Amino acid sequence: MSGVGAPKTQLNPKDFEGVKLAIIAASWHQQIMDGLLDGALRAAEQAGLEARVVRVPGSFELPVAAAALAEDYDALVALGVVIRGGTPHFDYVCQAATQGLTTVAIESKKPVGFGVLTCDTEQQGLDRAGLPGSSEDKGFEATAAALQTLLALSGR
Repeated sequence: MSGVGAPKTQLNPKDFEGVKLAIIAASWHQQIMDGLLDGALRAAEQAGLEARVVRVPGSFELPVAAAALAEDYDALVALGVVIRGGTPHFDYVCQAATQGLTTVAIESKKPVGFGVLTCDTEQQGLDRAGLPGSSEDKGFEATAAALQTLLALSGR
């Protein structure tokens, strides 16, 4: 089961004073995305941050938005959902989003929290969306990962 062994996260606002955070969220699969975004915003709030939220059409558009925002923000979070269908579209979008976001992180030297769910079924997305009854909260986890990476790199 995914999520087994995940660390418990507590974000201390004193550690993140002055940090600028952007959250980029796709729009497909609204219920799942609402849960992911709520989780990301909860993590930002726990860290004492007001995040800028940018909505894009889908997961394919996440890397270009992240690249455009990287210069002005200390950490980024990308949230999306791709659910397998009957065509290879799933593979292309997942690969493009993953490679694109990795490239943004490496080239900008900024942490990019990867909150893109790649699921076989809608239920798998719902289970990970941080909604009531979900077993995981991937929006929170992606945001916490970006912020903890920033903390580790900054020597704060």
